[in-house]
Amino acid sequence: MTTYSDTDDFQGATFFDLSMRGAAIRQADVRGMTMRGVFLDGLDVDSHDLAFGTLLVNGVDVVPLVEAELDRRYPGRELRSAQTPEGLHEAWMAVQDAWAEMMASTPPERADEHVRDEWSLAQTLRHLVLATDTWLRKSILDVDQPFHEIGQIFDGAEEAGFDCSIFRTGPIPYAEVLEVRAERQQMVTDFLAGVAPEQLAEERADPWGGPDGDWSPTVGDCVRVILEEEWAHLRYIQRDLALLSTARG
Repeated sequence: MTTYSDTDDFQGATFFDLSMRGAAIRQADVRGMTMRGVFLDGLDVDSHDLAFGTLLVNGVDVVPLVEAELDRRYPGRELRSAQTPEGLHEAWMAVQDAWAEMMASTPPERADEHVRDEWSLAQTLRHLVLATDTWLRKSILDVDQPFHEIGQIFDGAEEAGFDCSIFRTGPIPYAEVLEVRAERQQMVTDFLAGVAPEQLAEERADPWGGPDGDWSPTVGDCVRVILEEEWAHLRYIQRDLALLSTARG
């Protein structure tokens, strides 16, 4: 299969009378893309920022419908935009309860299984360690070296100038992943137990924006990013484990 990567050759292009059946589009900017007269049966779209825009299907913006359905499937997800310490604590406990339920129902021997090009459960937990380190330890607490060495970095981070040398390569024992993940979860719990309302309004630097970034998130924003990460990756891993179970027959 041909792979097109790191190119803007298709910006503004028109694709006519062709088959893209079975194609995969990953980490691509398709904002404003128009599709007419297309066959969509089985089309699988996943967007981490869907809630911040529109998606028109046959003239209907389906974003509110998708968000409402996700909130129905994941009780407590609707709390992720909370603005008070009490609300954020309740939101955090809701997503942690959902993770605990998922972990309890997933045998440890499945921790390293993964769908093609997707993270396994172990890798997902390691990425959530990274997310906590980024938004709590780095952005909120301004820890000098906030990252744990088992963190799962995302594709393209090194090319964007991020120092990846601190992260371990090669297999990480699952028991160690669980231990570090639990430590990071407790850090968030402890922080939310003591944060004051006025602290939530304090501005912080965007941990991925560099010195010239145009967004200065508040402490509350940083916590809400952590909540988004937790809910999104819970959904991803449940989706993939279900696909793997189906493939097993």
